[in-house]
Amino acid sequence: MNDTTSPAAANEANRPAATPDPPAATAAPGGQPQQIKLEISTSRQFNSWMAEHRVSLAFTTYQTHRLFLIGLKPDGMVSLFERNFTRCMGLWSDGQTMWMSSLYQLWRFENALQPGQTYNGFDRCYVPRMGYTTGDLDVHDIAVDAQGRPIFVATLFGCLATLSPRHSFQPLWKPPFITKIAAEDRCHLNGLAMENGKPRYVTAVSETDITDAWREKRESGGVVIDVQTNQVVARGLSMPHSPRVHQGRIWLMNSGSGQIGWIDPKIGKFEPVAFVPGYLRGMAIVGDFAIIGMSKARQNKTFSGLKLDDELKRHGVAARCGLMVLDMRSGDLVHWLRIEGGVEELYDVVVLPGVTRPAALGFKSDEIRRFITIGGQGRGAPARPKEPPVQTLEVSKVPASSGT
Repeated sequence: MNDTTSPAAANEANRPAATPDPPAATAAPGGQPQQIKLEISTSRQFNSWMAEHRVSLAFTTYQTHRLFLIGLKPDGMVSLFERNFTRCMGLWSDGQTMWMSSLYQLWRFENALQPGQTYNGFDRCYVPRMGYTTGDLDVHDIAVDAQGRPIFVATLFGCLATLSPRHSFQPLWKPPFITKIAAEDRCHLNGLAMENGKPRYVTAVSETDITDAWREKRESGGVVIDVQTNQVVARGLSMPHSPRVHQGRIWLMNSGSGQIGWIDPKIGKFEPVAFVPGYLRGMAIVGDFAIIGMSKARQNKTFSGLKLDDELKRHGVAARCGLMVLDMRSGDLVHWLRIEGGVEELYDVVVLPGVTRPAALGFKSDEIRRFITIGGQGRGAPARPKEPPVQTLEVSKVPASSGT
């Protein structure tokens, strides 16, 4: 039984899209994005958990080309804010800066508000300050190293890369079994874990070196590779994603079986901690808690025939879309946010530390034209205080006995 729900319609006719050309998957006649109906529900203490840890969350869904920002309203209820970006996937943030990949660009957002300042009730307003045109590299995970460089997984080319002022990207590293950097998605390199400000571990669906051959190894061909030593530290995984280093262990999703767990890099054995009902991608860690992204698996050859199907049947549940909060100490799934309606797949999730209620600007309204800040005076105030407020999706309270 949950205590919050939002039968909300994402009214895209009134909410500006963040890409010049709306994707076909959500485009209506005339080029305007279609609205999608969403119902957002949470566990009873999800709001309290966010307030206690003083965090907000952001997640991407490339299926419907949206960036979502989750925070808390002044009355303690959940606020859900969205913007459109074509095929947005990888995310990284420290609360002030946010990086996000889209179909053929990488975007750097900056919070434009000063400490203590609000804008239409939001205490963060992320503005897309810089965009880099990379071409379609199928960028998955993104991180920022100790020098401030964005490091990303160029999945189509099977390598780690960074930005180049002249070229689409600058390769930094490739798995030792990949003989050539080519646009062939040979092993489906996807996940990146940082340690001490440097890339440390990556995940790949297979060790194959032939175009698109990873699809034949989905059930047990997955690997974790140590970037610093070029050694494979774990094998036998099923479509692994989202590795993260926490307290000396590599935490990751064994997505093909619906499991989250950890690996001791010295031993190389995956230790499952919990089964989560969904196809898992995206993980952020705050304290001893992991926020996990869940998706409803697509009914195609890439996602069918995996152990996840059997595990869902064994547990008597259907795959879900949303977020799950795992207590990493006990393995208990203690909080959740569930999405029903037009969104069925998530990719990445990040924690926004110290943020109560975040918002972001898009590209197709006068709002971004008039939202101006001035350098040399701290982060300045927006120059349009009398403009109408940004439209949001809000989560309103319903009686606990409603059964929704």
